[in-house]
Amino acid sequence: MSGPQVGQTCPSFSATDMDGKTVTSIELLAGGPLVLYFYPKDETSVCTAQACGFRDDHEAFGEAGATVVGVSPDSPESHRNFAKHHKLPFRLLSDPGKALFRLFGVSDSLGFLVGRETFVIDQKGTVQHRFRSQLFAKKHVDQALASVRKLKAT
Repeated sequence: MSGPQVGQTCPSFSATDMDGKTVTSIELLAGGPLVLYFYPKDETSVCTAQACGFRDDHEAFGEAGATVVGVSPDSPESHRNFAKHHKLPFRLLSDPGKALFRLFGVSDSLGFLVGRETFVIDQKGTVQHRFRSQLFAKKHVDQALASVRKLKAT
């Protein structure tokens, strides 16, 4: 497994969000912990379940002081449509060349499926949690929420 491990510093990055705006890791971390989740494709079954799980628990993430951000290779337009269709209250980043996937060490599964992985990064930029599962979308949400709640308690 490459990319930042738990206890290591999150790499700096910038990416384009669903509104065509460039956003940086520094901006995303300015407000508190960051839940950065990588997923294969908008509007597919597991990806939709994962996004809707983060949506349904969005208030709880906010109460823990965390910002949720999704990343996939889809275009900003695809992200806008996906967010609107499922009423997603968080930002989605477009990574068409999978540069962020490589930076974070999120590798393809079975050699052809884009990886699914979630990182919890504290406000200082340290990776506090990393979880990979292609199929268990809800575990991404549950484990990330437990991690940010633990951060808030310390």
